Amino acid sequence: MTGDSAPINLTNHFLIAMPGLEDALFGKSVVYVCEHTPRGALGLVINKPADMLLPALFGKVELGLKRADLSDTPVFQGGPVQTERGFVLHESLFVGADNHSEALYASTMRIPGGLEMTTSKDVLEALAGGGGPQKVLITLGYSAWGEGQLESELGENSWLTVDATREVIFDTPVAERYERALSLLGLQSWMISSQIGHA
Repeated sequence: MTGDSAPINLTNHFLIAMPGLEDALFGKSVVYVCEHTPRGALGLVINKPADMLLPALFGKVELGLKRADLSDTPVFQGGPVQTERGFVLHESLFVGADNHSEALYASTMRIPGGLEMTTSKDVLEALAGGGGPQKVLITLGYSAWGEGQLESELGENSWLTVDATREVIFDTPVAERYERALSLLGLQSWMISSQIGHA
C-alpha cells in the first residue's frame, strides 16, 4: 500500500477476531462496525451475551416488556466502553416518500446499509409497549478505537473483515455467529491458524 492510498472505511462491516486475539471480551468475537472515520471506529460485539435477558434489563429501567418474541433474548456485552449504558442496534423503521429512512428515535446513528444504533430510552419504551423495531440487538457498552488504532490492529492480523449481513446479527443463533461470519469469507475456524503471518 502506498502512503497516498484512500483510507479504508469499515462501516457496516464485521470484524472477526483472529485466533491469536486472546482477550476475554474480544477473543472469538464478531464486532459490527457502526462507524469508521479517520478519527476512529465504534462497534458492538454481537456474539458475547451478558448474564442477563432483555426482561431483566427492562426491569432495571422500570419498563415492562410486552414483546413475547424478545422474552428469551440475551443482552450482549457490546464492548468495554460505557458498560452501564444500553445501545440498541435495529433495522431502520420508516422509509419516507423519497425512499430514505428517517430516524424515529432520539440519539440515533444512521448506518449505511439500513441499520440504526440508538442510545435513547424512547426505543426501549417503544419495545416495552409492544412496538418498536422488529429486529433488535441490545448491548451494554460498546467498542471503540482511536485514530489509526483499528488500522494498526488490522496490520497486526488481529481481525478479519467482511461486509456485514443482517442475517448474522439478528437471525443466527448466538453460538454460531462466529463461524457464520467466517463463512462469509469462505472460511472455517480450523482453517485459520493463530500463527498466520504476513505474506
